[in-house]
Amino acid sequence: MKQVYVATDPIDAELVKGLLAAAGIEATVQGGAVFALRGEVPITTDTLPTVWVLDDGDLDRASSIVDDDRRRRAAGASGAGSWKCAACAETLEAQFTHCWKCGLGRAGQDQRR
Repeated sequence: MKQVYVATDPIDAELVKGLLAAAGIEATVQGGAVFALRGEVPITTDTLPTVWVLDDGDLDRASSIVDDDRRRRAAGASGAGSWKCAACAETLEAQFTHCWKCGLGRAGQDQRR
């Protein structure tokens, strides 16, 4: 078992575990209970929740998935890659493939109902 990610909170850890599961990589979250003691114990990389892959052979692929997710989150937080809807001119963050306002897709596909 190898550590692949140090999370900011238990929800973050579970999201990363879910990403790995979607790729067929079995993982577990450790340290989630300790997070509940924040304020009582110092917050360090030793007390934050962590994600571990169960099969050491999956470490490289899991690390790649985690790195891609970090880059995606950073791009979304900085506004990099944002796009403007061709139909309604709404500005959307990079992670969205369709306009929330009118339903038009980034590539012009209509998802309106």
